[in-house]
Amino acid sequence: MTSRYAALSRAELAILVPELLLIGQLIDRSGMAHCISAWGRDEMLQIAIEEWAASSPLYTKRMQKALKYEGVDIFTLFKGLQLDIGAPPQFMDFRYTVHDRWHGEFHLDHCGALLDVEPMGEDYVHGMCHDIEDPTFDATALATNRKAQVRPIHRPPRVPSGRTPHCAWTVIIDESYPDVPFIPAMDVVAATHAYSCELDPIDPNDEGLENYSGDLLADVDFGAFSHSALVRIADEVCLQMHLLVLSFTLAVRARAKDDVALEESIRTKQLIGIAGVAAERIHKALELPGGVEGALRVLELHPLLNPAAYVSVDVDSAFLRVHPSPAHQDGAWISLVTPVADKPLQAIVQAVDPRLRAEATGTQSDWTVRVIETDIPAKELGEVAVTKFSGGASWVFENRKSLPLTVV
Repeated sequence: MTSRYAALSRAELAILVPELLLIGQLIDRSGMAHCISAWGRDEMLQIAIEEWAASSPLYTKRMQKALKYEGVDIFTLFKGLQLDIGAPPQFMDFRYTVHDRWHGEFHLDHCGALLDVEPMGEDYVHGMCHDIEDPTFDATALATNRKAQVRPIHRPPRVPSGRTPHCAWTVIIDESYPDVPFIPAMDVVAATHAYSCELDPIDPNDEGLENYSGDLLADVDFGAFSHSALVRIADEVCLQMHLLVLSFTLAVRARAKDDVALEESIRTKQLIGIAGVAAERIHKALELPGGVEGALRVLELHPLLNPAAYVSVDVDSAFLRVHPSPAHQDGAWISLVTPVADKPLQAIVQAVDPRLRAEATGTQSDWTVRVIETDIPAKELGEVAVTKFSGGASWVFENRKSLPLTVV
């Protein structure tokens, strides 16, 4: 099935891909506040660990295969981080050093996630930079080599206050190290349609880079990739989000137990928050028109409704139609949206213009949306406001030169 991103130009896709990576990182800014409210800070930390650990090794493998940089060394591991929603460019400004194939380091010149949580106090900083990072960095490394260890040189809480770089880590792959433990929940996530979703292959004859098999770059130049490669990357990044959320669902469900209403409430609030922020960023980044036309275009490009091979949608000049799809079967984001549960849709269209409304009609998994313009601006939804607590919501990317990293 042809990607909905294929209609964008190569230049537009080079802008969109880092936006999608950042949107993926902000999913937790949307979801975790509601987990704290339901179960407290300690359980929120455990949910975050389980969520990332059971999904990141899977989607990292998918991207390695798509862009032909599969391997077992430091170069492979660092390339994977550069294309991971857990480490979006610039907002999570990873700087890499390679000593040889098996020894490397990275530090963060800017950690947007740290700046988000520092105002919340040292306990939250320790929770993110110690409790969450230790198991999830190892889980991410698992996709490349189970003998990899990611260990801190220094990390927050920052001493002295304001210390830069924000943190620094060694990465060593050594056959004498014990294997990173397998994560049982990965099997559950790997059984989903999201993980097995087949996307269009990259056209090797398209102008530009078709893969990332060459040198490791200090900063990925998305504009150097071909149109076909960028379409595939955009679709893969959307699948990263779906896999993360499916893993999040498992962690939330384990704590909600038989309280289906609580589980669905938390998952829906997460979706509403990220839906609005993602729509606002996509609309602004691509300089899309306002009004009904702009809202339908944003809906068409939104990660809620992509990739096309996973979420079945038709769009024309007046309507958007959603049909039963593999995403519904997985219980992915789209399964939370119906004609009677339409707040995620309202969040998206109101991010384009607060006077817009989405009118949905149909059944639970087969429905049509018409966007209408009213005279009354809507108040921003509380879930969107919570997500905008993150500096990522207003982050501005800068142009950088893409330089190859060689062995030091």
